[in-house]
Amino acid sequence: MKLRFALGLVTLALVFSFAAGAAAAQEKAAPDAKEPQSTQAAPSAPAARPGDVDSLDHIMAAVYDVISRPAGTRDWDRFRSLFYAGARLIPTWRDDKGKLNCRDMSVDDYATMGAGYFAKNAFFETSVANRIEMWDHMAHVWSTYESRHAKAEKAFARGINSFQLYFDGARWWVQTIMWEEEDSSHLLPEKYLTDSK
Repeated sequence: MKLRFALGLVTLALVFSFAAGAAAAQEKAAPDAKEPQSTQAAPSAPAARPGDVDSLDHIMAAVYDVISRPAGTRDWDRFRSLFYAGARLIPTWRDDKGKLNCRDMSVDDYATMGAGYFAKNAFFETSVANRIEMWDHMAHVWSTYESRHAKAEKAFARGINSFQLYFDGARWWVQTIMWEEEDSSHLLPEKYLTDSK
C-alpha cells in the first residue's frame, strides 16, 4: 500500500489515516507516572500458537505472516497473541514538507485501523535481512522489510522494523515495533540489506 504502516506493517495509505487520529490520541491524559505497569500479559489476550512464540525466529516469522494475506480479514486474535500487555506499534514518516512524525498505537489500535485497509487490499510483507542483538531475556531485531501487493511482484516499499522482544522463561513476546519506510531522499544503507554476521 502506499502507507508507512507497513509493519513497516502496512506502509502510507494507513499512515495518513493514523496521522489524522494522532491529534485525538495526544489529547488523552498521560497515565500517572507512579502507577505501576502490568507485568503480566492481558488476561483476555488470546492464547498463542506454541510454534509462534517458542523461539525468536518463530515469533518474528509469525508477525510478518499474520498480516501477509490476500485482501480480506486477518487473524487478529493470532496477531494479539504475539504482543505483551501494553505493547506499542509506532510508525514514523516524513510529511510532504519533510517534517518528521510518529504515531504511537496499541495493538488494538493497529488492528482496528488496519482492518479496513486489509479488507480491500492484498498485502504481503517479508523480512529480507535481520540484525539481532540478544542478552539474557531481551532481544532487539533490526528487520529490513519489503512490502508487496502480490507475492510474485516487485516490492512497492522497503523500510526497517525495529522490534523489541522479551522472553519470560516460557515464550517470546513482542514489546514494541517502530518502523519507517524509505523514500527517495532517505534510502536504506547497503549494510541493512543483508543479515548481520
